[in-house]
Amino acid sequence: MRSTSSTYRTSRAARAAAVLAAGALALSLTACGGSDDGSGGGESPESSASGGGPDLPKLDGTTLEVAAVWTGAEQDNFKKVLAEFEKRTGAEITFVPAQDPIVNFLGSKVAGGQPPDVAMLPQPGAIRQAVDKGWAKPLDAGTRAELAKNYSQGWQDIGKVDGKQYGAYYKAANKSLIWYNATAFDNAGASEPKTWQDLLSTAQTLYDSGVTPFSVAGADGWTLTDWFENVYLSQAGPEKYDQLAQHRIKWTDPSVKEALTTLAQVWGHKNWVAGGPTGALQVEFPKSVTQTFTGGDQPAAAMVYEGDFVQVNIAETESKVGSGAKVFPFPSVGGTAPVVTGGDAAVILKDSPGAQALVRFLASPDAATIQAKLGGYLSPNRNVPISAYPNQVQQTIAKSLIASGDDFRFDMSDQAPQAFGGTPGKGEWKDLQDFLKNPSDVAGTQRRLEADAAAAYGN
Repeated sequence: MRSTSSTYRTSRAARAAAVLAAGALALSLTACGGSDDGSGGGESPESSASGGGPDLPKLDGTTLEVAAVWTGAEQDNFKKVLAEFEKRTGAEITFVPAQDPIVNFLGSKVAGGQPPDVAMLPQPGAIRQAVDKGWAKPLDAGTRAELAKNYSQGWQDIGKVDGKQYGAYYKAANKSLIWYNATAFDNAGASEPKTWQDLLSTAQTLYDSGVTPFSVAGADGWTLTDWFENVYLSQAGPEKYDQLAQHRIKWTDPSVKEALTTLAQVWGHKNWVAGGPTGALQVEFPKSVTQTFTGGDQPAAAMVYEGDFVQVNIAETESKVGSGAKVFPFPSVGGTAPVVTGGDAAVILKDSPGAQALVRFLASPDAATIQAKLGGYLSPNRNVPISAYPNQVQQTIAKSLIASGDDFRFDMSDQAPQAFGGTPGKGEWKDLQDFLKNPSDVAGTQRRLEADAAAAYGN
């Protein structure tokens, strides 16, 4: 996820944060799962997934391959969307499991003469790379019209390269949330924090009650970049965020030092991280969630940071979203609470009427509504009914995303070249894993980040 576009408008930052933070504050919910009848975008639930969607050709005898890095429930739910496309068109679709970094995976497929027809790319930078390598094909007029009907201009723009539309963002994420074990909080008498200082106080309260405050997925470097981005956006502000995202300021900048020093207040407190820094480096993202919501009165940790998609993993535990598992916005470190978004775009690698039709379908409210109802999913499509989301927590997250319009900040590492912001064991992922291991080495971490960024950006 790594390039820049006109979407990132500094002049809108304050309003963006205010809008999204206001929506996010409502996430402090006591309601359990179960949808309400809140209205969403421009279509009703009935019209949105009952065949009244985009014009799709008959594709009997057409076979298509779709590649994505999704696994588990996320993959299973997406396959249900693909099954609806098959039903409507007569095409047959094969899901191709991809590995991170997906551009490398696709490169091997292209080199072997067997690229998938469509790939779900989780980075703007990956879209640009696919275009630069001559792999990606522009979206046709019908698909662009579907995007214009259902998406804000900002979400359209981040799928463009040099003014041409190559990506259709099917999936979005609010990556500024901290999920918590309600029983652990209740037993400790802890309350939801609003500021970073409140978060530190809450962590101490939990620790004093006998529960480790944080579960950190240190084995997955991308989660660590998300931690950093939220601290940095709130503390340094949107202008600096945009500059660092484009490497117009160096990682040795004092603002980065301040953010790493702040982050070390959590990561450097070894008794606050489940397993300590060394143990956390062995914990992959799914386990970081499940270990927070299992174990009865003695979970491995009381809180876990990550986006709305955490709900998919919570569903595998004994806890329920809205009751045993609750959520609060990432606390403000500076003047305003941060809101960082991410997303996955459908990109065509083998142009054909079938591939264009599939992306057109994925850009429709019909497709997104199917997966919204299954949970653990958030769509930037403004015509997906809010009532399609299966619980009040998810409905509130969706409302805040749609209310933001074009006012958002996209995941910083996802804007960077893949070599820096999207490769396991390298670049920012590795540098922040090393920082988790030794949070006292702020200056050394900055030097390594800058050296890796300079190499990847070519400056």
